[in-house]
Amino acid sequence: MQRRAFTYDLPPELIAQEPLAERSASRLLVLERGAGLRDAGFRDLPDLLSPGDLLVFNDTKVVAARLSGVKPTGGRVEVLLERPLEADRALVQLKVSKPVRPGLTIETAGGAVRVLEASEDLWRVQLPQPALAFFERWGEVPLPPYIRRPPRADDRERYQSLLARTAGAVAAPTASLHFDRPLLEALERRGIGRALITLHVGAGTFQPVRTQDLSSHLMHAERVSVSAETCEAIARTRAGGGRIVAVGTTVVRALESAALESAALEPRGTLAAWSGETRLFITPGFEFRVTEGLITNFHLPESTLLMLVCALAGQERVLAAYAHAVRARYRFFSYGDGMLVAPVRRAPASAAARASVHAAAL
Repeated sequence: MQRRAFTYDLPPELIAQEPLAERSASRLLVLERGAGLRDAGFRDLPDLLSPGDLLVFNDTKVVAARLSGVKPTGGRVEVLLERPLEADRALVQLKVSKPVRPGLTIETAGGAVRVLEASEDLWRVQLPQPALAFFERWGEVPLPPYIRRPPRADDRERYQSLLARTAGAVAAPTASLHFDRPLLEALERRGIGRALITLHVGAGTFQPVRTQDLSSHLMHAERVSVSAETCEAIARTRAGGGRIVAVGTTVVRALESAALESAALEPRGTLAAWSGETRLFITPGFEFRVTEGLITNFHLPESTLLMLVCALAGQERVLAAYAHAVRARYRFFSYGDGMLVAPVRRAPASAAARASVHAAAL
């Protein structure tokens, strides 16, 4: 499969540079299997889903992960946190004009950062204090490269989900940015459930696919945790005939990675709790074991995120939906509008199956 099969034309002015005044005021393009496209809004979401459905969110919290520094020669360095390590160590990306060598000392507003060694395309560094505390104190919000303005104080709140609780991401799970308190409450009143996973989004999410042949592409590793509580919520939802709707591509990767790691899992079977690292690359032809619907933002051409959406909803249909979104002047990418890949309705499980799930959860 070739990368060029996932391209589309996007006028630059459609790339959202600012969040809307209200989170849930975003537009929502609904892609219904067998029923075409519908233009809607995020506030319509409770009516687009059914009582008993389950929304699964990523509760990762974005760290102020970007920090400016200076080399002894006076050259500028950008330090981007990828992952906290033990004690005062971290994995980072370093953006510099000349090659970096171990032993380099980078002066920052919070003190000296010492480069220890290379680790694939990242660098292991020593910081003045533990990574999360250091970057939260001295760093700034790592807005994506397609947002062509400096971060502001309000980005710390708006480039963060209301459900964020576990610090460790360097990019937001942007599908969840559309959910405000009134929308969450409306979904709850409708009888739509909520569950959480954690996938700490790494800086590699913005890295382009550099190989034309997708089989040669290696995904960056990201840390994942899918709890027993979430697995039980998924089992109860299925037993009652509800559908599993992932809020964002990170949730899809987390759930499907956990499914692949569950040795006893059968298709549409029992999901087991799992924590670990994933490099799962989802492209058309992938067999989804958990995910039935998806809420997602619009993604960059030829990106792994767009490929994942195409795998779930069909490549031609998704690219046709993107063409419609361009014509209809939707707002694209992190602060932009979103799309619902609507899940197919299905019948409830048998009474025996429901009893079995209930007994397993006790």
